[in-house]
Amino acid sequence: SASAFTPVMQGQKTTMSVASAKVELESMATKLNPVINFYDPMNLAEMDFYDQGNDATIGFLRHAEIKHGRVAMAAFVGYIVQSNVVFPWAQTLAGDPFPSPSIGPEAQWDAIPELAKWQIFLLIGALEFWDEFTGDHYMRGRTAGKYPSFQPFRDNVHFVLDLYDPLGFNKKMSDEKKEKRLLMEVNNGRLAMLGIFGFLSADAVPGSVPLLGDIAVPYAGNVMAPFNANFHI
Repeated sequence: SASAFTPVMQGQKTTMSVASAKVELESMATKLNPVINFYDPMNLAEMDFYDQGNDATIGFLRHAEIKHGRVAMAAFVGYIVQSNVVFPWAQTLAGDPFPSPSIGPEAQWDAIPELAKWQIFLLIGALEFWDEFTGDHYMRGRTAGKYPSFQPFRDNVHFVLDLYDPLGFNKKMSDEKKEKRLLMEVNNGRLAMLGIFGFLSADAVPGSVPLLGDIAVPYAGNVMAPFNANFHI
């Protein structure tokens, strides 16, 4: 529950009242996968990132997993859409059309103008900045995976919808249902991470994923180079 992450500041480190984050992590792991239960071969849950304490480190790791799971779910769906659909309107102000689905999502990304790519990364950077510096930090009390509201931005700049539940349909959702949905989201995110890398592997290394052999579109480029072969992540 969120009460397990109520912060108590002691110097530079953060400790958690009511319940240890490690205990809650182990309990959550059992609910996520009763067969494997808690599995941490690298002992990440025992570490102390940035000298903030073990509980803060677990908050960091949980938030990171949920965030990456969400990105992977979006990427997985996006890969399928890009492989089958081409939008009818122009992609650029110059009137250039969207790349054909026949060349595959990776080659479609290569065909996007560089300025458009920078716009995408700028938006991602802005969202990351808001996540890190608005309200309670996820290493100091905020529930893992909970993205800050844009209310301060709405009050001082202009109207914009929140990322989660923008129309407020889930405000009355019970805590039990929220917990169940979070578990579903974490599991779906883990599966999506495997799924999107399965697609990328099948395209980059023919035959590496036999189940996708009939639909993979061979790609000779580098999937980890967002701009060109000399710019790597």
